[in-house]
Amino acid sequence: MNTNNLLTLQGVHTHIGAYHILHGVDLHVPANQLTMLLGRNGAGKTTTLRTIMGLWHASQGRITLAGQDITQQHTPDISRSGVAYVPENMGIFADLSVKENMLLAARGARSIDDIDTKRLEWIFDLFPAMKKFWNHPAGKLSGGQKQMLAVSRAIVEPRQLLLIDEPSKGLAPAIIQNMIAAFKALKEAQTTILLVEQNFNFARQLGDSVAVMDDGRVVHSGRMAELAEDEALQSRLLGLSLKAHQ
Repeated sequence: MNTNNLLTLQGVHTHIGAYHILHGVDLHVPANQLTMLLGRNGAGKTTTLRTIMGLWHASQGRITLAGQDITQQHTPDISRSGVAYVPENMGIFADLSVKENMLLAARGARSIDDIDTKRLEWIFDLFPAMKKFWNHPAGKLSGGQKQMLAVSRAIVEPRQLLLIDEPSKGLAPAIIQNMIAAFKALKEAQTTILLVEQNFNFARQLGDSVAVMDDGRVVHSGRMAELAEDEALQSRLLGLSLKAHQ
């Protein structure tokens, strides 16, 4: 194993009921980098994230985090190991305020005063809307603001690894640019991120490494910049070209 890989999946299979979804996934997520997980709809990207997080257990194969085998660990234990998951549906509590959502996400805090003030200010710099709507019900936020809250919850405490599922989905172009700026700031802070995305232009601007899935397997892995420059490879793997997404 490359010692620079924070997360490694080796031959991971996942069954959901009678359905065999992952068919031997091999994936490496380098520390302090943003790895894009791309692929057509139904390729197994979300199942991969959920399997890493212990929401579904691998039926075969091995998952290691910082050298520790987490394959059969339960989700709360994986979370305590410093992994945060932002699902596609964002996973926020609509009836609670932004502040209450943040407090619930901070495992080590019993009151808002227990959250590190400098970290909170850093989050407010990333997502100014969080400060503006601090006492507002989360359910009243726009789609983009809800996504910002979901990411803010994931980073309210230092994490080893962020798993984020399609953060740009359904967002207006201006909000997507805000999200890109925020993820660039997270990268500068050496946050390790595995990010599922369908928006190739979003992926191109952020990814260090990339893995492409098809039919429950990783069929390509390498540098994101190399994939962004190779339109023939994009077309073969994803059925698109970058020109169509500029």
